Amino acid sequence: MSALRESLGFLTSRLRQVGIFVALILIVLLFQGLTGGILLEPQNVTNLVVQNSYILILAIGMVMVIIAGHIDLSVGSVAGFIGAVAGVMIVHWGWPWWLAIPACLLVGALVGAWQGYWIAYVGIPAFIVTLAGMLIFRGLTLITLKNQQITPFPAELRALGGGFLPDISGGTSVLEWLTVILGVGATVALLIQAVKERRIRKKFDLESEPMVWFAVKTAFIALLMLIITFLLASYRGTPIVLIVLAVLVIVYTALMNNSVFGRHTYAIGGNLHAAELSGVKTKAVTFRLFINMGVLAALAGLVFTARLNSAQPAGGTGFELDSIAAAFIGGAAVTGGIGTVAGAMIGGLIMGVLNNGMSILGLGTDYQQLIKGLVLLLAVGFDIFNKNRSGGGSNLGKRFKLKTTPPATEPAKPAEERPVTVAASFRQTRTVQNP
Repeated sequence: MSALRESLGFLTSRLRQVGIFVALILIVLLFQGLTGGILLEPQNVTNLVVQNSYILILAIGMVMVIIAGHIDLSVGSVAGFIGAVAGVMIVHWGWPWWLAIPACLLVGALVGAWQGYWIAYVGIPAFIVTLAGMLIFRGLTLITLKNQQITPFPAELRALGGGFLPDISGGTSVLEWLTVILGVGATVALLIQAVKERRIRKKFDLESEPMVWFAVKTAFIALLMLIITFLLASYRGTPIVLIVLAVLVIVYTALMNNSVFGRHTYAIGGNLHAAELSGVKTKAVTFRLFINMGVLAALAGLVFTARLNSAQPAGGTGFELDSIAAAFIGGAAVTGGIGTVAGAMIGGLIMGVLNNGMSILGLGTDYQQLIKGLVLLLAVGFDIFNKNRSGGGSNLGKRFKLKTTPPATEPAKPAEERPVTVAASFRQTRTVQNP
């Protein structure tokens, strides 16, 4: 009984992180019922992954930018522009696909450096710079394509957006065994890594997660991965873009959790002034964040263009809104300093399930936009509510008599007497999450 009470108390303290898991499960179950089971059909699950892959790629870079306290409104236009550049390079100039892909990623890095320079070193707010970038690169897309689409692309590039890993069974098996092997292997690796990290935290007396909740959470994630593996293996196997996305999630999760660059990003978003006083090169970190965002926007543009087999003047329209929504729904704080790559992936999946489920039900774009807007508003509202409940003490919290953390008994020191460090700012603003 005490273990259950401890787990419930822990869940209450982690309401933000647990809430997005619960929301995803409820939305999936809701649309599974409303669509008569179509949502979780193997073919539809595969389509769900492929159709939302470029939004998930953008969400990885977007959540990093938001953690640092910035925003990027230009990613959709940049993705469309890179698609146009790829079309010109491959179709018009005859470049091989293996040379065009790194060239497009380099162009994306230059775009990110252009915007990052104005933000980091000139001091223009990111909202203004990227709003201008949204217009600039949309115009460059139209100029590059001369208002006409470019098609077709070689099969190797199309495989990036809609191809699958080879079927080692030759199509004679009910399940695609390469997908089964990869899925089971990834699940086992996840379990081993989770247990290893918990032992390390316990060794240094840093573990606060109850054993009951750890076991339930880990078992649920493992079961979910196996179910997805079965569904993918029942259709055509593993989409190539899913492998790309998995590599990006692993690399960027490690970058944000275990590197100096990741800690500096959280510190800047939590308290910019404290980070500067502690010696963090805030301008350089911001500059690199936008270069990274440009590269990921270029990759998303390549995936989208490859999937459509066409570079279109309207390519990338609205991508920035979906990626920003994915980051906020996934738990990123509006004020910066809080957020995870895994959370952004869950937020992107919520948006993807909403889009897919409403399309299956035949809802028009008018109702789809309405519902997605309400979901985003509720997600941010829940974030603010949770802050007030845990001790924010704002007018909203007082109005609803929300329970807040009592003030410290020792009087606070004047601002000039309190040392400001990155570590202090980092501890106050960052929540280490293990979804």
